[in-house]
Order: sequence, then structure tokens, then C-alpha cells
Amino acid sequence: MQAKTIAILGTGAWGTALASLASRNGHPLRLWSRRCPERLEDVIVSTQMVVSAVSMSGVSSVVAQLENVISADTIIVTSTKGLDSATSRTPSQIWQAAFPNNPIVVLSGPNLSKEIQQGLPAATVVASSDTSAATAVQAVFSSSLFRVYTNADPLGVELGGTLKNVMAIASGTCDGLQLGTNAKAALLTRGLAEIIRIGTWWGAKTETFYGLSGLGDLLATCNSNLSRNYQVGYGLAQGKTLPEILAQLEGTAEGVNTTQVLMRLAQQQNIYVPITYEVDRLLKGEITPVATVDALMLRDARPE
Repeated sequence: MQAKTIAILGTGAWGTALASLASRNGHPLRLWSRRCPERLEDVIVSTQMVVSAVSMSGVSSVVAQLENVISADTIIVTSTKGLDSATSRTPSQIWQAAFPNNPIVVLSGPNLSKEIQQGLPAATVVASSDTSAATAVQAVFSSSLFRVYTNADPLGVELGGTLKNVMAIASGTCDGLQLGTNAKAALLTRGLAEIIRIGTWWGAKTETFYGLSGLGDLLATCNSNLSRNYQVGYGLAQGKTLPEILAQLEGTAEGVNTTQVLMRLAQQQNIYVPITYEVDRLLKGEITPVATVDALMLRDARPE
């Protein structure tokens, strides 16, 4: 495979992990973050691929800086898991609106950054409407320890990685309250159903959510204290306040903002999201962790 010069935007845990994977395959890298003295425009020059690993709050700003800078044949890869608070758009939708002629590839999966940095095996999905672009990204990151699959449903792959963060907060709360395996299994099963309900309303394919970027990411994030969103729920169950928890996190818990955006969409579109609703109330301090569980368990009986 011919080496590609790649710009990695965002040098947090995930951006660093992706940089390491690409570097091991012999690709020249240019790294950029908001603390970087080099101008973003200069970092991008003569690169064949741009990988965005910035937090959701920084996506629109980065995109705005790069308009009229990225050439039309540059592949743009987005690995951000979140929703824009102002427009409710996904990261790939923001990138595609600004660069309609560029191939956009979504990278998402059960990828806990620290495990990847430790050299532990993992798998992910790269999805795009441009098959050749997805294949090119697959080749950049694939290795014996990091298996990369392609997919033709970028929206579904992106939403799977985004929506599961809400369920991870609920899962952390469940574990923090020591509610047991039965409760956790019920929560994750109904959580997946809720993710599919939202995702298919958005236009994604149902089967995508049963893959690595949906069910796979849900299982990884909801069962590991390496997940920042899981840590939020666990901390709340231990009696900590949300500001206190967020101040101690290494990075951003995107599920907090995602929950707010989802609730706004659900109310506007009349989408049934009972878990998201209770997580939203919990994050706002309107309900205790124990009362959150009671509210979910005491809902009206209904068919599965």
C-alpha cells in the first residue's frame, strides 16, 4: 500500500491512538490540537487524508477554519461521537455540508483508547457512501491487532457510536447502585431497542445497529470504567455531583450533551425514549439515581 500523508486533528486519547495505528503502518503524520503553535491550515497542506478526532464542541470551529483549504480529493475521516447542540447534526453531516465534493468516512466501533494504546486487540468500522474511500481508510488503520471492517451506512455507524453514550451513563448508574447482572442485561437490551428506534427514524439501517458500531460499542462502553460516560453514571450513583465528576474526567463525556440534544429531538418528533428521558432528568438533578431506576421499572406493562 502506498503511504499517505495524514493529518490527525485532536491529540486526546483517541486521536493519539489513531495516530499510533497509522504510524505503525508507515504513514507520515501531522498532528494538530488547539494548543498547537502551528496553524491548522498549514498542517493540512499536501495531506491525502484528514482525520478528525476533536470533541463535538470543536467540530464546527475546525470545519470553519478549513473551508477553502482542503482539496476536493482529500479523504475526510470523522471519529467524533456526538451531536451538535445548536443544529442536532452529526459530525459527518457538518463536514459534508462544508465539503460536499469530498469523500467523508465515519470511523466508529468498540474502541476504548487506553486498550488500543496498550496494544490489545480491537475492531472497528469505517463507513462511507464512497466505497473506495472507505477501503482506503481501512488500509491505513488495519493491522493484526486492529481489524477494520467497511460499511455502506455511515449514518447508522455514526449514530451507533453516538447514541450508546447515553446508555453508558445509565449503565454506570446501574453498576454504581450495584443492581446486579439481571438489571444490567435488561437495561442494555432495552437501550439497544431505543437506539434502533432513534436511528431508524433518522434514516439509518436497522441491521447496522447489530454490528460493531452499534451493539459492539454498546457492550464495550457500558461495561468498562475506562468509558468516560460510564464514569459519569457511576459517579452520580455514588452521590457525586455532575460538575464534580466532569472536572475529574480525562477528556469529554459526550453523552451529557448528546442526552440534551436527543431529548429536544424526541420531544419535537414524538419519539419514545424512556431511558434517555430518565438519564436527562438524572443529569439535571431532577431525580436521584434510585428514583431513576424506579421510574424505569414501574412504567406501564407493554409488549416487548
